[in-house]
Amino acid sequence: MKTKNRKATITNYYGLQDLQDKLYAESLKNKEFYNIMQYIMSEDNIKLAYRAIKTNHGSQTAGTDKKDIKFFADMQEKEFTEYIRKKLNNYHPKKVRRVEIPKPNGKMRPLGIPCIEDRIIQQCILQILEPICEAKFYEKSYGFRPNRSAENAIAECYRLMQLSHMYYVVNVDIKGFFDNVNHRKLIRQMWTLGIKDTKLIQVIKQMLKAAIQMPDGTTERPIKGTPQGGILSPLLANIVLNELDWWIYSQWKKQCELMKNPIKIRYNKKGRRDLGNTYRSLRTTQLKEMYIVRYADDFKIFCRSKNDAEKVEYAVKQWLSHRLKLQVSEEKTGITNLKKKYCEFLGFKIKLQKKGKKQVVNARMCDKAVEKSEETLKRQIKIMQRPTNDIELYKRINIYNSMVIGIQNYYGIANNVTKDFCRIQFNINKIMNNRINTQKDGKINNEFLKKRYGKSNQVRWRIGIPIAPIGYYKCRNPMGKKANVSQYTPEGRAEIYKPAEINVEMMRYLLKNPVTNKSVEYNDNRISLYVGQKGKCAVTGKELQIGQMHCHHIKPKYLGGDDKYENLIFLEEKVHTLLHTTNKNALLKQLKELQLNAKQLKKFNKLRISAGLEIIKQE
Repeated sequence: MKTKNRKATITNYYGLQDLQDKLYAESLKNKEFYNIMQYIMSEDNIKLAYRAIKTNHGSQTAGTDKKDIKFFADMQEKEFTEYIRKKLNNYHPKKVRRVEIPKPNGKMRPLGIPCIEDRIIQQCILQILEPICEAKFYEKSYGFRPNRSAENAIAECYRLMQLSHMYYVVNVDIKGFFDNVNHRKLIRQMWTLGIKDTKLIQVIKQMLKAAIQMPDGTTERPIKGTPQGGILSPLLANIVLNELDWWIYSQWKKQCELMKNPIKIRYNKKGRRDLGNTYRSLRTTQLKEMYIVRYADDFKIFCRSKNDAEKVEYAVKQWLSHRLKLQVSEEKTGITNLKKKYCEFLGFKIKLQKKGKKQVVNARMCDKAVEKSEETLKRQIKIMQRPTNDIELYKRINIYNSMVIGIQNYYGIANNVTKDFCRIQFNINKIMNNRINTQKDGKINNEFLKKRYGKSNQVRWRIGIPIAPIGYYKCRNPMGKKANVSQYTPEGRAEIYKPAEINVEMMRYLLKNPVTNKSVEYNDNRISLYVGQKGKCAVTGKELQIGQMHCHHIKPKYLGGDDKYENLIFLEEKVHTLLHTTNKNALLKQLKELQLNAKQLKKFNKLRISAGLEIIKQE
């Protein structure tokens, strides 16, 4: 199963996919939701929230109560779900821990870290609210939404610049957006979207007003803003700015779609309306042609002329101030002529350049991104300089290689990014050669690295370990989001992932029938294990059957074993019984019945050794 499919598949196993599909479909029909809390407080939703938080790296980060995900790991499932339900019935969030991280411009970005139980509650709410909100969100908004990415946003910018000939862009920077969201306005916007469960509204109000423990130990009570770092904050931010998206849409594109003169209506091969004739007709009117591309609070508005762009800039400033109570940063807000200057967006800088009779996109890494990437790699090279041993050097080179691949994967959609990568490579080469004494000859054994860098002369080696060259990369075209892709429709999911090759009904059985005397961690890992083993016994390879399958601790608890995924394995009942048998006669009799081959017996004996038992030989 592919990694990107995991979220959707697990949602299906927990029995929530049908519910999310239903909420999405009803929201599309403008249904109003008055009893959402029953879904939020359902057992399956709470267990799914635990899994989502557990798989997040932040689950190991403690809040003000000093607890992390381990606090819930040893609880039994019923105890855990009742704990969360009790909290939701009379919700009062604990203090949020404020931390500050450096921004590229030298300033500090404030983050709020809620306590682990509040994070789980926020995840419970997110899983139910997201499909309702997704049905109402604007199509050209890409930040913090399922199946959307920065690459999709850049692809849309390419399209507007190169194909639609939108040469002027309005750059708008909202001053401290996350810190200045108006709580009352946000609640009204949720109400407008059809979220009218008053109990849920009260829970969200409590979250927004949660006390913040500052780094110096003092406590502040916020009257506005949604703390960055909260799980629910990105969704709430999109709810706030969704109104802006639809306002921009109403100024031009909606007017095009409202024109119903049958002579001018045409349809493309996919059955969608072709608005080309309509656009040409409306360009003769006083309407301003404009399109928004938004990624969270970072957005650009593309216009056809400078005159239109100036009017749009003024109108957007006024609209944000009066409607959303948000102010823009005057020094960062302005108009860019894309034929003359670069415009920065999501770490890229893009402009148009003449090629023959056409204007084509010229995209590169922005200067700050180049500097940051270079500094990051230089820092890792210094860490590679004095390893304690060869194994430690191997780990540090792998970290460096992963950094290189990450930078190339993100910025590789810029069509002239090779110039930036080569510049970075040139600047770090001297440091690398001086600090870690690299060699030019070697062999790449890693298949991934071999496929990616095997033909490059820039690869360097240290004690036989290849070091990935950032300067060797061929740019790729950014991919736009497919119109029919959706997490909340069967047709949309078919575009995202293929059905899992395991028994879904068996998965649901495992979910509905947890081992009552075991921990949350054990029962959750039991589900992951079934997926990992593709529903088969680890020794015999046979399909596991209900009532005849056991989840075995590789290292028994009485020998210091735990409930972690690595210490669990699914076995057939007969194999598990045989594994723990100590009577020699009974053991040989059962072994004869199973008829294990040499390979299966080797696996079986390995498990016996881990359990502190003697190995057996087939007679």
